[in-house]
Order: sequence, then C-alpha cells, then structure tokens
Amino acid sequence: MKSFYGVELPNPLMLGTAQYPSPAVLEQAFRQSGAGVATVSLRREGAGGAGASFWKLIADLGVHILPNTAGCHTIKEAVTTAHMAREVFDTNWIKLELIGHTDSLQPDVFQLVEAAKILTGEGFKVFPYTTEDLIVAERLLSAGCDVLMPWGAPIGSGRGLNNPYALRAMRAEFPEVPLVIDAGIGLPSHAAQAMEMGFDAVLLNTAVARAGDPPMMARAMMAAIEAGQLAHAADPIEARDMAEASTPVIGKAFLS
Repeated sequence: MKSFYGVELPNPLMLGTAQYPSPAVLEQAFRQSGAGVATVSLRREGAGGAGASFWKLIADLGVHILPNTAGCHTIKEAVTTAHMAREVFDTNWIKLELIGHTDSLQPDVFQLVEAAKILTGEGFKVFPYTTEDLIVAERLLSAGCDVLMPWGAPIGSGRGLNNPYALRAMRAEFPEVPLVIDAGIGLPSHAAQAMEMGFDAVLLNTAVARAGDPPMMARAMMAAIEAGQLAHAADPIEARDMAEASTPVIGKAFLS
C-alpha cells in the first residue's frame, strides 16, 4: 500500500464523519470498520468550542484526521478554511474541495489548481477532490500535490464509478501516485471495484452514515475493500467477448 505524504495507513478506508444519526453510531461505524482516516469539517468543530465533544470523540478514535474545505466555492474561502483547520486540528493535511456546480457538486478544477498552488506553497499536504481529467491531474501534481482524489460519481449520489474507462486511464497514467476514489460510492461492490482497478484507497461518507445500520455497512465496506485489494494483487483475468472452454478437448471421447 502506498504512503500518503509519508504516512503508512493501516488500511485503505477513509470515512467521513457527517450525517450519522448520533455520535455513538459514528463511533461504532469507525470501530466496526477499522477505518484509519476520518475526514472532518471545520464547521462541525464550530466556534467557541461548540464542537468540543465531537472533536474529543474523533480524537479518541486514534485515527488520522483529514480536515476538508467542504462547501467552499472560491479560492479565498478554501484557503481561509484550510488555515483555520490547520490551527484547530493541528495538521497540515487538507482535503481541498472547491465546488463549481450547485447541483452536481462537481469540483471547479480551475480554482482547485490555483488553491492547491497556494496551499502547497504554505506547507500544506493537499488531497485535492478532482475529476478524472488527466490534464487537471497533471496540473495538480505540478502544483505540489502528491495525492489525487478523483470522484467516482457526484457526492452523495451512490452511483458508484460513473466512468470506469477514464478512471482506469488515470490509474495507468500515474502508476506511482496515490489515488483515492472520493465520492459516489453507494455499495460495497463499488468500493471493491475501485480496489480491483488498482486504486489505493476509498473515501466515503453518505453510503455508511445514511445506511439503515451504519456500523454494519461500515464493516461491509471494509470487507469489500479488502476483497478488491486482494483481487487486484491476484492479477485477475481480462474480460472476453467470446466464450473460452475451461475444460480441454484433448482426451474427449469421439462417438461414431
């Protein structure tokens, strides 16, 4: 498993911390899955210590913290949020989100690259939420990002991997870059598919938090990720258009 800015994670599952029915259920989901990274929003922490109990819950999980700039639409908003997150959460890791489209929540990749340049120049370790566009990926790497987080599908849609062709192309183009599928995962089979394709991790939130039983779904996601990871390592066969008999014809009886 690749390292993320020099950090070896215990497993490839990154979990969000929003939308759970209660803090206790959130904690159970993390305990059941063993996820090694928690993404957190600065707004959950709140001002004036309002989110102190939430932060203590996350801190007690013993996981790596990945603050995000969720909901930001401009470079100024994202950079300011990153500065505040670094102060509150005491980490240089930042998941950089710059939303460009209200309905699809598609990232504004033009502003994303500019914000990434600013933040990496200030010492941040940037995890950019991006599309599967290869040119944008190259620009983000040139801006100083060592990790890329292409979307599987729009945030919260649960549609899985909308464009597997482009995601495979990204994986092939950047074999040494840690790649994390971020957004769109709805089912464990989606997570398994991402890992079978050779991605290094999966970040998801809604699929677990809004499931009928979030802890059970978190455990299912981890099991699927491990299965997909093993399948990729096992070098699976390529799909074929035509049938190929699995039993050899040599030695077959000929009847007259």
